[in-house]
Amino acid sequence: MAKEKELLLKKIHDAVVIFDEEKTSDLCRKALEAGIDPYDAIMKGLAAGMDTVGDLYEKKDYFVPELLLCSDAMYAGLDILRPHVKMGEHQATGKIVIGVVEGDIHDIGKALVKTMFEAAGWEIYDLGKDVKLGLFVEALQRTGADVVALSALMTTSMMAMPKAIEMLKAQKPEVVILVGGAPLSEDIARQYGADGYAEDAVSAVTVAERLFRKVA
Repeated sequence: MAKEKELLLKKIHDAVVIFDEEKTSDLCRKALEAGIDPYDAIMKGLAAGMDTVGDLYEKKDYFVPELLLCSDAMYAGLDILRPHVKMGEHQATGKIVIGVVEGDIHDIGKALVKTMFEAAGWEIYDLGKDVKLGLFVEALQRTGADVVALSALMTTSMMAMPKAIEMLKAQKPEVVILVGGAPLSEDIARQYGADGYAEDAVSAVTVAERLFRKVA
């Protein structure tokens, strides 16, 4: 059974990567029929597939059109699986504000992270790219979010993060702040005063859920 489960999850992963919506939907139905936990099917099948897609994009094997088609396949599977996820059992049911900091227009990584949080059932407030620091604070104030995720792909733009973190913590001291992006690391995140660092889109959800549960 374990081997069959792994094989089915791998097939879901592959269907997302080859952006086959119909196949993704069919496989997600089969996963439910086989008794696979729908949350596992989401994270280890659909989300893992999008993570691979992100790698293909980074290597320039895939471009934006492929990325969008893969997202469509993932959402098709999500429509099948999400109604079967038991609320409270797996979902953190948290609220997250997400955006790329001021001076940075690279938002593909942020889009993947957003997709993963959607898959995991979070309520998302996406501020987009090149977001002024004050807008993060305004969004936190308006939404009462549990987590704020800051993304930067350039060393110049990541320099704004410590100030953003300071402003956000002043607004809501218990808010969990997650940072990510190519120039960052666990050490830099700690120096900046962030609560967590995610090296990729899948780990972003895992780290956020762990930190959120600790605070909640």
